[in-house]
Amino acid sequence: MTKQEHIEYWLSTSKEDLESAFAIFNSGKYFWSLFVAQLTLEKLLKVFWVRDNDTNFPPKTHDLNKIAKETNLSFIDADKVFLAEVSAFNIEARYPDYKKKFSERCTQDFANKYLFEIKEFIECTLKKM
Repeated sequence: MTKQEHIEYWLSTSKEDLESAFAIFNSGKYFWSLFVAQLTLEKLLKVFWVRDNDTNFPPKTHDLNKIAKETNLSFIDADKVFLAEVSAFNIEARYPDYKKKFSERCTQDFANKYLFEIKEFIECTLKKM
């Protein structure tokens, strides 16, 4: 695959995952919707990682700030805090130790707030393309 094909792959799967996150939210599985929403941001940042690096294979990490640091994107401190919060959704929804506490925290309002913030963050970041 060419660099552009890799970029298009990450972009299209990010978009699909965001649609899935909202569908999962609508099914009432709020913590899973945030898990998938975290993946949308991860894939979006990998678009920029591929664009800004020589290789087409981004690091195998779910840490959004780590991926972002290896791009030419710049974020204010509030964005970095937001990325750290969203990165935690990947761990908290995945592992049993954290899953119970996370699912208790993931009310409809909590998940709705983050889903829309993630969507907005994606839209703003895409403008940097």
